[in-house]
Amino acid sequence: MTRTAFVFFLVTLCATAGAESGDVLPEPLRLEDALRLSRGEVPQLLRAQAVQDAAQADQLAAESVGALQLTARGRLRVVEPSYKSPDDDHNDSSASLALRKRLHDFGYSDALKMSAGKAIEAGQWQQLHAAQQAHLEVMRAFFDVLLVDLENARDTEAMSIAFIAADRARDRNELGKMSDIEMLQLESEYQEVRRQQLASGSRQLLARSRLALAMGRPGELVSNLVTPKIVLPEKDPDDYQAFWEKVQQHNPELKVLRAERLAAREKLAAARAAHGPVLSAEIDAAVYNRNTASTHPLAAGLVLEMPILDGGRRDAGVARAQSAVSLADAALREGRLRLEQQARELWAARRILRADLQAFYALQDYRDLYLDRSRALYELEVKADLGDAMTQISEVRLKLSGVLFDWAMNEAKIKAMSGELLEKSQ
Repeated sequence: MTRTAFVFFLVTLCATAGAESGDVLPEPLRLEDALRLSRGEVPQLLRAQAVQDAAQADQLAAESVGALQLTARGRLRVVEPSYKSPDDDHNDSSASLALRKRLHDFGYSDALKMSAGKAIEAGQWQQLHAAQQAHLEVMRAFFDVLLVDLENARDTEAMSIAFIAADRARDRNELGKMSDIEMLQLESEYQEVRRQQLASGSRQLLARSRLALAMGRPGELVSNLVTPKIVLPEKDPDDYQAFWEKVQQHNPELKVLRAERLAAREKLAAARAAHGPVLSAEIDAAVYNRNTASTHPLAAGLVLEMPILDGGRRDAGVARAQSAVSLADAALREGRLRLEQQARELWAARRILRADLQAFYALQDYRDLYLDRSRALYELEVKADLGDAMTQISEVRLKLSGVLFDWAMNEAKIKAMSGELLEKSQ
């Protein structure tokens, strides 16, 4: 199986996975299930398929240029016969069949076929790129749901603590042990954390809706998600140049741009050969109501057509095709520069994210110990900051999870850049 055929099979498999009408999302939902059960009815996949369909239509049109053409013609005509005609019948009707085959057009049809073939190749790589982007969108949406759940858990915990403090303040105020201004301060703090909790609760629903849309399953909202286990390797690879070479060879976007550039160049060759000489073979069979010296039931021959004046259509076509080649060259250069910058950013993000994780792991250890101490002091009624300590540990877990998810996304993007994301997931 060729590389192109494999890509087409891979994208088709990815786009149709989970497309059966009877499949139901499991509860709780794991990331691998979300990816496996995603459907192909997402905009980027549909657009890529539409582009591929158009390229295949262009290929059919290119192949039809040199194909056999059979034309049937019927004519009803009344004439005034010449006085020299041996047949003085006024009915000059006839019916004929014409079989025509283009034999040689000096490279025009071949260039069209080559251009269409490269456009189809570009479409196949575009489908792979679209499938990878859909995969990444599901991952990001899945992680966003987990993060907003942690955010809401933190806000709910903070709201509970603030409510207890405000409720106690009201009791103390009624007993005259707390001033009105102190009570109202605690009440204001409670209302603020309550507002935050309601906002994060609303974001939970919106995040689940975005996940459903990313999976191509609008309206299918999942209640519970399983947090994936993300483990960092002990050491990151340090050979950036090898990675960049792999990107240049296998990146789907670059392959799309290269194939589109080749397709544009073949179209330029076709434009230069257009309106040129064409050699064709013809066979005609006809029946006539009037038989004269100029009518013939069967004829065959070679036809050479040589345009003399075309009103500048050839030059206009060549200029248009040349501009398309220039645009394709510029797009390829721009794409290569953009991807090189993205590759460097993703490569550098590894070091930054690893440093962030180390910092948050240290902070988590500190907060865990601080929580244990606050719990012990609370039981001894020495210090009453247990609520704040619990909220802080929830905040650290939220940030730590965010960095872990960013690490997973960064690694997935690195694989996508070298065209390995879906290959590794199969």
